[in-house]
Formats: sequence, structure tokens, C-alpha cells
Amino acid sequence: MTTGAGPATGGDPAPLEVDARGKACPIPIIMLAKAARDLAPGTELTVLATDVAARYDVPAWARMTGNDFVGESKTDGGAIALTVRLRVV
Repeated sequence: MTTGAGPATGGDPAPLEVDARGKACPIPIIMLAKAARDLAPGTELTVLATDVAARYDVPAWARMTGNDFVGESKTDGGAIALTVRLRVV
């Protein structure tokens, strides 16, 4: 997982990323679930994936776990960037 500036540095939290490029289903979802366990509610987490199944799996994971699917975009390298916002409890 890649992190950027956060509250400790006085800035807005930078997006957090799970790099699952080159990994096949179900590995991107397993990586997402593991990363999400340790993060605070309200955190946005982006999964970078090359497996097209992630386009369906990440929104489904968000829906089934009560998190919010924020959106999808393409990266310059051709990967899919799928962002979820962890639920606020």
C-alpha cells in the first residue's frame, strides 16, 4: 500500500493505493480487504488493477461490506483505478 501526506504533516490525507497490477482475481479483493482493515472510517482507498474482473469485484466488495464505491478511472499505464471510501461508523 502506498501512502502520502496525512494529518500528521498538517495536510489533507493523500489518497492511499493498493497496487494489484498484474494480479488475477481474487487477489486484488484480498489485498483491498487487508488494507482496509487497518484504516480509519472515511479513508479513501484506490485499487490499481489490470485484471478486468476488478471493475466488477471492487464495487461489489464495497456494496457487500457497507463501504462506498467512489469511482473508476484509467491510469496512464492502462491500469484501472477503483476508489472506495471506507464506511464511517
